[in-house]
Amino acid sequence: MRTEVTRNGDTPAPAIAPIFSTTCNKMFRYPPYRLLLLLLGAPVTLAVWLVYLYRRKTGLYSSELEKANRELTAAHYKDELRAEIKEQLLRKHVFFGQQVSPQKLDSQVEKAVEAEFQAALKERTEQLLQQADQKRPSFAGTFQSLLESPLFLAVSLLPGILMYVLLLLYSNPYLKYIFERLVMSVFVILGVAVTVFTILYLSPLNPAASILGETATAEQIAAFNHRYGLDQPYLVQLWNNIQGIFTFDLGNSFVGNEEITETIGRKLPITLTLTVTSLLLAVAIALPLGVISAVKRNSFFDYAFMFIALIGLSIPSFWQGLVFILTFSIKLHWLPASYSPQNWLSILMPVVVLGTSLTASVARMTRSSTLEVIHEDYMLTARAKGLSQRQLLLGHAVRNALIPIITVIGLQFGAMMGGSSVTEKVFNINGIGSYIVDVQFIPDIPGIIGGVVYTAIVISLANVVVDILYAFFDPRIRSRMKQD
Repeated sequence: MRTEVTRNGDTPAPAIAPIFSTTCNKMFRYPPYRLLLLLLGAPVTLAVWLVYLYRRKTGLYSSELEKANRELTAAHYKDELRAEIKEQLLRKHVFFGQQVSPQKLDSQVEKAVEAEFQAALKERTEQLLQQADQKRPSFAGTFQSLLESPLFLAVSLLPGILMYVLLLLYSNPYLKYIFERLVMSVFVILGVAVTVFTILYLSPLNPAASILGETATAEQIAAFNHRYGLDQPYLVQLWNNIQGIFTFDLGNSFVGNEEITETIGRKLPITLTLTVTSLLLAVAIALPLGVISAVKRNSFFDYAFMFIALIGLSIPSFWQGLVFILTFSIKLHWLPASYSPQNWLSILMPVVVLGTSLTASVARMTRSSTLEVIHEDYMLTARAKGLSQRQLLLGHAVRNALIPIITVIGLQFGAMMGGSSVTEKVFNINGIGSYIVDVQFIPDIPGIIGGVVYTAIVISLANVVVDILYAFFDPRIRSRMKQD
């Protein structure tokens, strides 16, 4: 990479133009990135295309093309080719017993001659360029050469700002890694929105009949469907819902006339707080216990803890919640039975109930992953170097065992977000989970789509964080990122 020396001559700074050129060369190898780059920089792409055509017409390629054309014409190549092709076509028609008029035969001959002549002309031009140690100008090469020019960069910066932002993202492997995950998340969210809406559209449930009741007339049902756009075609309704998701405007609910986006904005933070708190508590408990169980394998502690973890995986959350309410609220009067934002004690039981299954899963995965790591050859080498048991576990074993553990945490986070409705119903929490359960029996189509899709957005962002953690803990992923 070329550098530019500062005025004082001390510290060279990397030139931005060669970075853009090199990055453009890499992006042109992958069709999706190439197409995205050309679309984002449409004005710049048009200018580069014009420069490419000009260079091709006036440059060395044009002169060598003329030279090759003159050589082939002087050698009467086209006449010889015409006679040869005409003879071949005549033999072919005689062999198959075909009757062809002279005009049609001449048309076929000229078409074949022109194609063969252009191929020969191109081949001869390439030979002349090789002899002159030159290459045929290409659009990709023109693009890269122009990006190396500071003047072209300054002129095209404003109209091609989106293209240059993409080039900067791609030039940094870590930003590129995050950007690709975010783009994939957008496609996942679109897929969820289309799937949920299609299922609701094809379902036999009738929102108008369910809300207006059995006594509703056909005119009332038609007016209801027209008011909420339910009488429009499938694609129109789908587009309106997708547009509403990304503009945070899903309209009003069928019942209560509440604005759906505002309602979800009040309920989603409650569920998110409950889920994240359960996740942090589960990880804080499960990681050390899983490591200790792996270190003390086949001990009483190992058997006892794994037995408790198996019980935690087997207990249904709704039954556990009811037992907690009966024990700690009704019998002992230690904790409130239902959730209240003004009382922080009311969130303790829901957090424990929601995090029990995650704690058990992470603990078992930590134990099995740590057991695989502590018997690797590099652990024996580190132990032979005199490292203490604590240094071995924290510096080598746990760090290398975290990849499958992070995977389980990411998957369980999505399951907790999706399955929080049971816990919210048991403890009377007015969160997004219980909201989706309530509106699906109406069915309130925009409310269901908004609740499910915005939950999917949170889960997708959590998966992006998990992917980033992969790169942080696994040097193999980082090295692969830099190679791409």
